[in-house]
Amino acid sequence: MTPETYQEIRDAARRGFAVVISAAPFGILFGAVAVDNGLTIAEAALMSATVYAGASQLVGVELFSHHVAPWLIVLSIFAVNFRHVLYSAAIAKHIRHFSLWQKCVGFFLLIDPLFAESERRGDAGIRIGFVWYLVLGLSVYVPWLVLTVLGGVLGNLIGDPEAIGIDVLLPIYFMGLVLGFRSRANWLPVVVASAAGSILALHFVGSPWHVSLGALAGIAVAALLPLDGDEAGAPVGDPVEGEA
Repeated sequence: MTPETYQEIRDAARRGFAVVISAAPFGILFGAVAVDNGLTIAEAALMSATVYAGASQLVGVELFSHHVAPWLIVLSIFAVNFRHVLYSAAIAKHIRHFSLWQKCVGFFLLIDPLFAESERRGDAGIRIGFVWYLVLGLSVYVPWLVLTVLGGVLGNLIGDPEAIGIDVLLPIYFMGLVLGFRSRANWLPVVVASAAGSILALHFVGSPWHVSLGALAGIAVAALLPLDGDEAGAPVGDPVEGEA
């Protein structure tokens, strides 16, 4: 192993550990909610292993418990996860050198903090190697499965998530990621448009469509606004380690 490869593995593992610390409450909460809604621990773990998207998993188990039609569950999860389509398009320029199978693995592991870290690294002019990407992705993916099982086993100890404030952690988490890109051109109007679009969509259309509609509102504003010389500026601070 070359010193460069060792440094990449070390850096990715360190950043992955920071993500796991932040994501731990979500993984445990999902396991508890899934079991509470009738899934077995094995089924909850399988959902974490295949869907691998916290917010979408929570939406899915809630719809399962209400016996909603399967096609509507799939469509709802797609609506919540639509941002991942945008993520994959955004980081494509950084991973052109990946082989086809490496891209398939990479896009499966592509979650919010992995996108933020890839953008941060790419904007800093640092090459994104597959080893770095894979270690970072797996250092979050594997603990996510463990946390799901742990939540399913110990779910009864959590009680009401709202009573202890766990329900606010997800918005805080995403806010940290968004603020990490605040040095980019037109950041404020795009964020305001996305927030306004999401709020209006939640009121007039409903959940979970407000997630995708809010994103589309931000995209529309970003497409209309002119770029400036700071457009490619790197995120301020560390979008993952500063999220909490």
